[in-house]
Amino acid sequence: MDPIVATLTILLLAVVAFVSNRVPLGVVAIGVALALYFTGVLPLSTALSGFGDPTVLFIAALFVVSESLDATGVTAWAGKVVIARAGTRRVTLLVILSLLVAGLTALISVNGAVAALLPLVVVVAARAGIHTSQLLMPLAFAAHAGSMLLLTGTPVNIIVSEVAAENGGRAFGFFEFAAVGAPLLVGTVAILVVFGRRLLPERNGGVMSVDLSDHARLLRRQYSLEGDTGLILGPARGVTEVIVPPRSPLIGVRMTPGMVTPSGDLVLLAARRGEEVLRAGEFRAQLGDVLLLQGAWDDLVARTEGPEVLVVDTPAQLRRSVPLGVGAKRAMTIVGLMVVLLATGLVPPAVAALLAACALVLTRTVSPSQAYHSISWTTVVLIAGMIPLSTAFTETGTADLVAGWLLAVVGDAGPQIALLALVVLTVVLGQLISNTATVLIVAPIAVAVATTLGASVQPFMMALTVAGAASFLTPIATPANLMVLEPGGYRFGDYWKLGILLAVFFVVMAVFYVPLIWPLS
Repeated sequence: MDPIVATLTILLLAVVAFVSNRVPLGVVAIGVALALYFTGVLPLSTALSGFGDPTVLFIAALFVVSESLDATGVTAWAGKVVIARAGTRRVTLLVILSLLVAGLTALISVNGAVAALLPLVVVVAARAGIHTSQLLMPLAFAAHAGSMLLLTGTPVNIIVSEVAAENGGRAFGFFEFAAVGAPLLVGTVAILVVFGRRLLPERNGGVMSVDLSDHARLLRRQYSLEGDTGLILGPARGVTEVIVPPRSPLIGVRMTPGMVTPSGDLVLLAARRGEEVLRAGEFRAQLGDVLLLQGAWDDLVARTEGPEVLVVDTPAQLRRSVPLGVGAKRAMTIVGLMVVLLATGLVPPAVAALLAACALVLTRTVSPSQAYHSISWTTVVLIAGMIPLSTAFTETGTADLVAGWLLAVVGDAGPQIALLALVVLTVVLGQLISNTATVLIVAPIAVAVATTLGASVQPFMMALTVAGAASFLTPIATPANLMVLEPGGYRFGDYWKLGILLAVFFVVMAVFYVPLIWPLS
């Protein structure tokens, strides 16, 4: 099969599989890589190169960094601060979170900002009683707008700046992107506020954070502990509920509220049997009894992992809801140093993130098992499997073929029509492959078109950057979109409903606003 035909066919089949939502995303991605190999489009080493790509390693390491902030209670503390200042109103929260992620994105890139703030938004959603799906997609979309504020916002900014300088133009200044980035961000936030509630689903992801203060009040009420100071929830000590399951060795064991467990490290505060509270006097444990245990968080985790009991709320998850728990200072210090490395560019992004992840494990801020489990392998596999498709698009000449089609369509039309065609092409391709790969493919086409028409290359390059940031229609458009997929409980088809409005807005800004700042002639 002709390599170009094979590449386009594989791309089409992958899109159909993604949209159908019937094939696991990771399976589709691996299938793409294998299809490129079996059709002879790419050799095996290139077809599987995505699994060793620095971008993939960068994202995997960021999940560990995010886990450290979540597990040590930094995000719980930040969520409490945001709620205290913004309240629980959806509009106020949307505006504050959008501005926060945009500012962070400008310094450390879209993926880093979304990964760092994702657990914070989940905590905020839980405290405000808002579905995570109402906040997480806006988080990712606002980050895309924020990538246009500074040169460091995205690799695409650096790419177009270098292409402009190499083709008769000049490099863009560090703050020059804000001339279009600031109005883009304002418009994006406005669209999210006005249309978000109606166009976003109302779902929660697989794990929702617990508001610990509300949880403590609930336990006191259900176990008749009002006014009792025995129930302690804090950075060092916590509580958890367990159920006596069938065939548990605890069935028939004599128990008394206030007793210390045989291991000597947990205290039985109270128990319930149906609607009856067993708070005073001795009783024999029965199937279905619910026991309220208190102790150090580490002991609660260790003593509730066996078959003797079933945990109602896992201690590890409850512990995340304690603001600034054990290891919080270490986590913030290490993450702060990583941000400095990313902002200054002293080392490549993947190196900065991997150094941070290793430091978090070595300082015991997170355990090795925590680090492995924190990584969203669906996201990692999906990105790794799709990177070779971008490579095939370039190496097989598919990009050149598309360029020829575009020039044929544009013909002798004016530069603004040509700009519109290039922007639309970039937006469409950017939903299927990475925006970085898309701009790398389209940039040479844009230079050729600008040269042919005698136009300045500056507006063409800036317009491509705006179009590249308009990655709103699919979860595979950017890693940031993928990061919020599972925590937000989204499906593949959820993205375009709100994303189409933002994409149209970005196209209008790229075609009509950009030439006002960077003239075509």
